[in-house]
Amino acid sequence: MKILAIEHELPGVVAEGFQRHAKEEARRAWDLHQSGLIRELYFRADRDEAILVLECASIEEAQRTLAELPFVREGLIAFELIPLKAYPGFERLFTRE
Repeated sequence: MKILAIEHELPGVVAEGFQRHAKEEARRAWDLHQSGLIRELYFRADRDEAILVLECASIEEAQRTLAELPFVREGLIAFELIPLKAYPGFERLFTRE
């Protein structure tokens, strides 16, 4: 299942928290990308928040996977998770009768 993960910074977080864990965060994200759990990584163009596309069996697996990230573990960020499915609209338009 593809899952869209949208990062949100948590209230009251200071920049030093990010700086302290940035290298470990990048390493863990890279490891998850190499394993195939994180398929795509982006930053929003309008603000410094990550958008991830995960490939997991369930929302629960995605939650466990993201909980391994230092920024999540340290309470700096959280992710909104949105399960995705294939677009079915073409079938409605082009199925044979």
